[in-house]
Amino acid sequence: MPLQKIGKMSLKCSGGFVAKIQFVYIDENGQRSITGKSGDIPLGQTKTVDPGTLGVPDGSLVYMRAFVVWGKDNEAKQGFKYTKGDPVTAHYNISGTTQDNDLGLTGIS
Repeated sequence: MPLQKIGKMSLKCSGGFVAKIQFVYIDENGQRSITGKSGDIPLGQTKTVDPGTLGVPDGSLVYMRAFVVWGKDNEAKQGFKYTKGDPVTAHYNISGTTQDNDLGLTGIS
């Protein structure tokens, strides 16, 4: 089954902390890398980011990674094929506390 293509990912922070978006990607050589971070996402807010703006190469397998300020980061289990300019967005929500949080895919649109 082919991977779902996406052009952006969004993260809603529903936890009692500040989060930032990072991406984990696998390039064509099978190398795993972690990108830099987006700006802050405070409680109740959502940020949408094009993975390419944080250095993910077009065509890479990409995963959402929620960087939790002063807490435990969380990486999504579901991977997508990043296609620059694709109109599809994968939406995620993170909730809980700094040390015990849950990251989940809430939809694709």
